[in-house]
Amino acid sequence: MGANDPLGLRPRASLPGELAQTVEQVVTMRPLHRILAFTRRSIDDVVNDPIAKNEVYGYYKLHRRIERAGEVRDLERQWNPTA
Repeated sequence: MGANDPLGLRPRASLPGELAQTVEQVVTMRPLHRILAFTRRSIDDVVNDPIAKNEVYGYYKLHRRIERAGEVRDLERQWNPTA
């Protein structure tokens, strides 16, 4: 037992500097689930009802356009940070 650790537990070894910097967290985005929750529709509604299908498809297209605009804006900021 160490003098600083009365329970005899060793502190966890930290990752080496390079490896610690390469670890990144990935968040899974599920736009269809978000859109279905927003429209208060189920997947059965979308499959069986053409109006619901068009509504969800329209929101999905809007989601893709917004995501793409955000990516373009981020890339433009990387290339020209002063603008």
